[in-house]
Amino acid sequence: MVNNGYNQYQNNAILTASPQELTLMLYNGAIKFCNQAIQAIDNQDIETAHELIIRVEDIIEEFIITLDDKYPIAETFKNMYDYIHQRLIEANMNKDKTILEEVLGYLRELRDTWKEAMKLAKNPNPKVTNA
Repeated sequence: MVNNGYNQYQNNAILTASPQELTLMLYNGAIKFCNQAIQAIDNQDIETAHELIIRVEDIIEEFIITLDDKYPIAETFKNMYDYIHQRLIEANMNKDKTILEEVLGYLRELRDTWKEAMKLAKNPNPKVTNA
């Protein structure tokens, strides 16, 4: 029963999230799955590692197909996501946690940058105080 309530809460959170919040959720999900894949490799659970890496790949693919190419920066993001996707494929083929740790670093950096952009969008003109 408790799990059902949690699932309903999660579904509501997703349904009511803004596009910016959904992007943040996707970054957080990719980071979580990447961490879990590293743990699965450490535990020599190859099947679970494979499934988790595929989940990260799916999120990266979603980022690629939803890029808005009317903005020049989209090409830069596409190249970055393509690189991450290729590294994920390599990591999955070899069950290489070093590659996953590299990808994890990129995902964290992208997530943190996105969070900062969300803050700036909410308050584009922060007051500067003199110390």
